Amino acid sequence: MTASCALKICEHCDSVYTPVVLKRGEVARCVRCACILDRSRRLNLQQHLALTIAAAVMFVFANVFPVITISFQGLNNQAELWQSVSALAQGPISVIAIVAGITIIVAPLLQIVLLCWVLFYALRRRAAPGFKICMRTLEQLRPWSMLEVCLLGVLVTVVKLAGMLDVHPGLGLWALGMLTVLIILISGKDIRRLWDDLEVSPQ
Repeated sequence: MTASCALKICEHCDSVYTPVVLKRGEVARCVRCACILDRSRRLNLQQHLALTIAAAVMFVFANVFPVITISFQGLNNQAELWQSVSALAQGPISVIAIVAGITIIVAPLLQIVLLCWVLFYALRRRAAPGFKICMRTLEQLRPWSMLEVCLLGVLVTVVKLAGMLDVHPGLGLWALGMLTVLIILISGKDIRRLWDDLEVSPQ
């Protein structure tokens, strides 16, 4: 959906509508194609910033503390999130390590940093320096953040190894799970409303 200060345009059929204020839980649909034009805001700015800061804390925990601990005949080994990327880089599939590093470390980190930047200024009813670049970068980063895929892969690995070794989920795994949920919450379409809230033209 393309937004301006006065009109909303359906992404699918280009019908033009005057924006209306939606109550909690309400959805605006196009009368021509029935596609969703807008949803009510789930989070206000304070809640959005608080969840973004929480995501920053979880990101640190997920990368500092071990995701899983493996024990075998008295030997212990711990694996952190960044070590999985490092291990891939040592083998013949180093290209995969680059992609993994971008999707599970770089993209989520940039999302959190940029969101903190624009939301901090938005609370003061000001557009952050570089606001347009930040917002467009956030939109482009959304498909690249794949923490849920990483989490699923770790859980599958834990289940597979549990039959052969003593595998214990670490604090990093719990942090990764919470971070995945938080990233989904904070990087949704609600962030697009800042264009209208701060009366900044996307052009």
